Amino acid sequence: MLQSREGQRVPNVAFRIRQDNEWKTVTTGELFNGKTVVVFSLPGAFTPTCSSTHLPRYNELAPAFAKQGVDEILCVSVNDTFVMNEWAKDQESQHITMIPDGNGEFTEGMGMLVDKADLGFGKRSWRYSMLVRDGVVEKMFIEPDEPGDPFKVSDADTMLNHIAPDAKRPDQVVVFSKVGCSFCAKAKQQLSDAGYEYIEVPLDNKVRGKVLGAVSGEMTAPQVFINGRLIGGAAALEQYLGQ
Repeated sequence: MLQSREGQRVPNVAFRIRQDNEWKTVTTGELFNGKTVVVFSLPGAFTPTCSSTHLPRYNELAPAFAKQGVDEILCVSVNDTFVMNEWAKDQESQHITMIPDGNGEFTEGMGMLVDKADLGFGKRSWRYSMLVRDGVVEKMFIEPDEPGDPFKVSDADTMLNHIAPDAKRPDQVVVFSKVGCSFCAKAKQQLSDAGYEYIEVPLDNKVRGKVLGAVSGEMTAPQVFINGRLIGGAAALEQYLGQ
């Protein structure tokens, strides 16, 4: 049975990290002492749930965590530093500190080291998250002890809800555009002026009409979506922002 470590100090461990082609040692004291830290731990880099949801959402919500006084977000996995470094390059992880627990010492000290030999993984971390203040675990969200790889409570939204239920999430904005489109440039400028961070999806002439028709019912660029809602082109966006 996986036990919560709430009220206890995190294990005293030294992590070996490869940084700028040099070996570096980082201790738990350096990571946790005097800080408010969110940790999420997962079975392995590059694995499906870890890559598609767990890591990306923590990275996306990192600014919201920072506004609530969280100094750092750590991603811990029983992988070596080379694997963790390559995974970080492959993901949107600029707001996350990747911690390679290659020997599983930290994970074992947390009581979260489990046997994944049936998958050929060996010893790995059970999936969990925790809020740590000055080295002491204040809150843990441990996935239920059931077969497979449950992902129900260690997600970023659950942790943010615990820290600040009313915290504002960042808006999710996508602009479908085409190269050289003046209306697309206008729409992007409008979003920037309004303080929105957006993802641009440029479409070439061969697929633009079919893609835009499928997702928006319109054939022209740009088409702007905010939090899953179709806003439309530059004129529609201007009207939306002026409301």
